[in-house]
Amino acid sequence: TSSPVGFWRTIDDYTNRPRGIVQITENNGVLTGRIAEVFPEPDGTIKTHCTACKGKLKNAPAIGLRVLWNMKFDGKKWSGGRILDPDTGFNYRWLIYTEKNGQRLRVRGFIGFSLLGRTQIWHRVK
Repeated sequence: TSSPVGFWRTIDDYTNRPRGIVQITENNGVLTGRIAEVFPEPDGTIKTHCTACKGKLKNAPAIGLRVLWNMKFDGKKWSGGRILDPDTGFNYRWLIYTEKNGQRLRVRGFIGFSLLGRTQIWHRVK
């Protein structure tokens, strides 16, 4: 499988519109992802802060916000970490797979079992 390290254009799974760019990095076999860019909403507004986040992250700046953490490779897929949905402030278990020669990233966030969740397709930024 290709490495998910790099920059990824996130796609809203309801509107199918690009939402922003997430940078995924690897340090000692562990993935972390932070928001690198936020795209305007259909009405032209830009979400500059995580107003839905809880605790220390409440109203944290969107740019640089850690949205993926503690992901490890098990030989087949990256899993075991958490993913933050800045729109709701909730974080979920997740797993990811690269597809299309590393140009697409299938991101699956879930509660409990991976069957109970949702999947987004992110596209590598060249």
